[in-house]
Amino acid sequence: MDPLEGEASVSVAYEPVSVKDVLVEMKDTAELLIDLSYSAVLHRNEDLAREVLRLEERMDVLELRARMSLMMAVRNPDDAERLAPVLSIVSAADDISDAAGDIAKIVLEEMGLPEAMRAALPEATEALVRGVVDDDSVYADRTLADIDLESETGVRVIALRRGEEWLLNPGPETTIAAEDVALLRGPVASIEAVFKRLTDTAYETPAVDEVGVDDLERAVDTIIHMKNLSELAVDLAYSSVLFDSEGLAEEVRNLEVEVDAMESRFEAWTLRAAADADDPVALRGLIRLGSTTEVISDAAVDISEGVLRDLEVHPVVELAVQESDEIISRVEVAAGSDLDGTAVIAGVPDLESTMSIIAIRRPSEGWILIGDSDGEIEAGDVLISKGTRTAAAALEGLSTV
Repeated sequence: MDPLEGEASVSVAYEPVSVKDVLVEMKDTAELLIDLSYSAVLHRNEDLAREVLRLEERMDVLELRARMSLMMAVRNPDDAERLAPVLSIVSAADDISDAAGDIAKIVLEEMGLPEAMRAALPEATEALVRGVVDDDSVYADRTLADIDLESETGVRVIALRRGEEWLLNPGPETTIAAEDVALLRGPVASIEAVFKRLTDTAYETPAVDEVGVDDLERAVDTIIHMKNLSELAVDLAYSSVLFDSEGLAEEVRNLEVEVDAMESRFEAWTLRAAADADDPVALRGLIRLGSTTEVISDAAVDISEGVLRDLEVHPVVELAVQESDEIISRVEVAAGSDLDGTAVIAGVPDLESTMSIIAIRRPSEGWILIGDSDGEIEAGDVLISKGTRTAAAALEGLSTV
């Protein structure tokens, strides 16, 4: 039985909508779906998994509206050529949504996952939790600016669901209301107190058992790394389109190749682990997780396909760019530049720069995710960074001689 069986499908009819707004919402929804689905698996959280399926249904509606609007916009061959990459973005976002739904069903259909997945949780991600705002919560009927939650606790409200309405990326003026479903992300120690004040119930940290199957531990480590690389690929793919950057699009392709190679190793380790596992059937969910993770990295390449094929960016995408306050940049570090040999602490280089480095591609080592560890920048490194346009220009200047 489908976990949400019995809920009526949404009827969709054509109506004039802003394709730009739909694309922005699809992007935000796709990124949230990836986050929620993996968190649902890592936490064994059925409530989070059900939110994934609700968002997946919302994505289906967005996709239909985007397709209808794009079809109405095509009047000649030039329109078709310029809108084809936009259609690829729409289809890829829906592919990500479907993959996230498949990941969520690992939990809801009780497919089984090895305990090693939970053992990997502390290293893999911050805590992401779902809570319903209590009528008497101190946060109810107050704006996020008034609560100042992130500054006080490090916990962020990444989305709110009010009935069937989703508020993605809520801003300072967003008001939290009683009965809202809130999605919170932040350090576990802070999450516990915030969750209690929000819901009037205690947050329970999942217990983790020790795991002693070496091949299984290697498989789990690999899937966690695949997850991180796939998330990075999607982020870079959207940025490559928004900023018409062939360099970023090439990095998406590099990441997809890396994920493909890792999936092959993951499958081998999983099969070897089955011979030593007490219950090999419990590995079924892990296999599903590997295949769907690879689908997400493939979708990232589809998003950036228009850039890779040197197709002109449509004005609707350029309009979306104008609304972006934060960009992702790619720079290659020249030998002897200011960045060469610079330490990176918590993603920030030890120089006058406000750009946050989220990943490094090093020719001798492959991809290094800065969220996992600190490090030192070397000549030849390709830095993937996030920040303002001004900061991006400054970082590029520091990377050259």
